[in-house]
Amino acid sequence: MASKRRGLPEINAGSMADIAFLLLIFFLVTTTMDVDTGIARKLPPMPEEDQQEDDSQIHAKNIYVVLINSNNQLLVENEPMNINSLKENAKRFINNNGVDPNLSENPDKAIISLQNDRGTEYMMYIRVQNELTAAYNELRNEAAIKKYGELYANLMKPQQKEIRKMFPQKISEAEPKNIGEN
Repeated sequence: MASKRRGLPEINAGSMADIAFLLLIFFLVTTTMDVDTGIARKLPPMPEEDQQEDDSQIHAKNIYVVLINSNNQLLVENEPMNINSLKENAKRFINNNGVDPNLSENPDKAIISLQNDRGTEYMMYIRVQNELTAAYNELRNEAAIKKYGELYANLMKPQQKEIRKMFPQKISEAEPKNIGEN
């Protein structure tokens, strides 16, 4: 008795490439890519022609120099400062209104110059950015509550614009340098 060997039936693989292609397209279309990285900054609008200020007319007392060196030390006006006191000092500088002759003349002329060393850690840079932004946010909230009785974020667009005009956010970010350990 001879054994009868049967061959295994072949699977038709003709449409296998089509199925793989369709799966690839499906996953490409349905996958989301998270690209929201970095600091979300909106550039200030161009100044109106009648409000353009000549750079040579900016007085040194209207510039608040904030520096982060390569050791992540915060230097404000060339003096070491703890990051926890940066917000309050920035608010005092911005909202001085000529009270202290060493600080800004008024919030419209106050400029914060932020500069960091190439060796500055990213987290320290972000913390300083957050403190400076928080100073402006608190000043705007205080003005909104005083004038309208509501927080800045809850105001209508024209009211927000008016508060922004009272406290324009002027943070100048200089290009990083190799400052060293100073």
